[in-house]
Amino acid sequence: MVDLQGLGSRIRQLRRAAGMSQADLAGDDLSSSYISLLEAGKRNPSGAVLEQLAERLSCDPANLLSFVERAQTGDLEVEMHYAEMTLRTGDAAGALRAYQELQGKAAAAGEQEIAEAAELGVAKALEHSGRLEEAVVRYEALRTAARQANSRSSQLAVVVALCRCYRELGDLSYAIDLAETTLTQVQDLNLAPTVVGMELVATLVGLHYERGDLHRAAYLASVGIEQAKEVSDPRALGAVYWNASVAAHSNGRSGDALMLIRRALAIYSEGDNHRALARLRNAYAAVLLQTDAPDVDTAKGLLQQSADVLASQGSSVDIAYCETAMARAHLLSGHPETAVGHARRALDLLGSKHRLETARTLLVLAAAYLEQGEEEAARSAYERAALTLEASEAGRQAAFAWAELAEVLERSGQEERAVWAYRQGMRCMGRRGTLVGNVAKSVPGLPRP
Repeated sequence: MVDLQGLGSRIRQLRRAAGMSQADLAGDDLSSSYISLLEAGKRNPSGAVLEQLAERLSCDPANLLSFVERAQTGDLEVEMHYAEMTLRTGDAAGALRAYQELQGKAAAAGEQEIAEAAELGVAKALEHSGRLEEAVVRYEALRTAARQANSRSSQLAVVVALCRCYRELGDLSYAIDLAETTLTQVQDLNLAPTVVGMELVATLVGLHYERGDLHRAAYLASVGIEQAKEVSDPRALGAVYWNASVAAHSNGRSGDALMLIRRALAIYSEGDNHRALARLRNAYAAVLLQTDAPDVDTAKGLLQQSADVLASQGSSVDIAYCETAMARAHLLSGHPETAVGHARRALDLLGSKHRLETARTLLVLAAAYLEQGEEEAARSAYERAALTLEASEAGRQAAFAWAELAEVLERSGQEERAVWAYRQGMRCMGRRGTLVGNVAKSVPGLPRP
């Protein structure tokens, strides 16, 4: 589609400025009526015709061709918005196809910015589809390009996405190193906080929480809240309140955690980031389920609200997290059969690429089977969980899961293996042995524990 009205007006303008009649401009190979229709915006000329007219009007061909290019750019931008909306509505596969088609069209039209934006869209669609390794390759290439172009904002957005992927893949240490290094670079520039900068801080709080470094998480959360007040975007402030609540809860300050997460919930509710709000409800539910007096009913309500939104706007991983949390809630409320259903759905969504979360879900499934007296099914689930945990290599991130495995093993009467699982959890937290164990190894004849 070409901007025919704009093109016709420009040709008329240039013709009159040159003192030419329509017949003069038509020459021997065009007709006066064609020029009249062209100036009225009722003809769509080829590029060759426009170059010929530009020569007769003694103007740069770009003055006329720009109307064609501008319209093409507009069409590409419309396709970009369509792809974005497709991704937001939860159709990751459809969005991936749309972004890939757009990439080819943008490259052919020489629209580098649109091509780069489409590449970011491809990475996001891959991430939403659970194809994390492929998404990481795309994000890393985009990060390199942003760094070379000295685009701080673009680099930050990609780093936040990379940290999400590395966290899900279990490479927590690299995710933290990447986020910390990027944050230091931003702080060294002494620039005002940006929305994506606050999202980086919020992401880093969550990463430190996963690794068990609660003091660093709490410090960054408090700093992030103060800095986010300078940002008008509510999403940034909501993100830091959210992660601050997680850190407070882990430090045993359940009252503070509930206060902070309620603030975050209120902030997100005022905006239109429905997926972020759904993920926040998941986090809120997790806090409610882990307090000394679990509020299971409220947690279920929050999780159901999340599920309704994530069904159309969330990734498969988002939905899986919600299903696992729902399984925990039903297990706590004495409905193990319902918990089994939710846990199985979560496992189907997680596939084979999210080992740590898969292990966590398998443990919930095993506990639910034990509640129903199905010992063989429980054994199958917790044995798979043990193998998956050993393969996850998730470090501190896996410590709590090892502790839950120990509880399940102990409940199943396997005390020795339960002790082994507890020790695995301690190793994840950085403990490498005991004084008694080391003395036993070094003193001949002393029995080992």
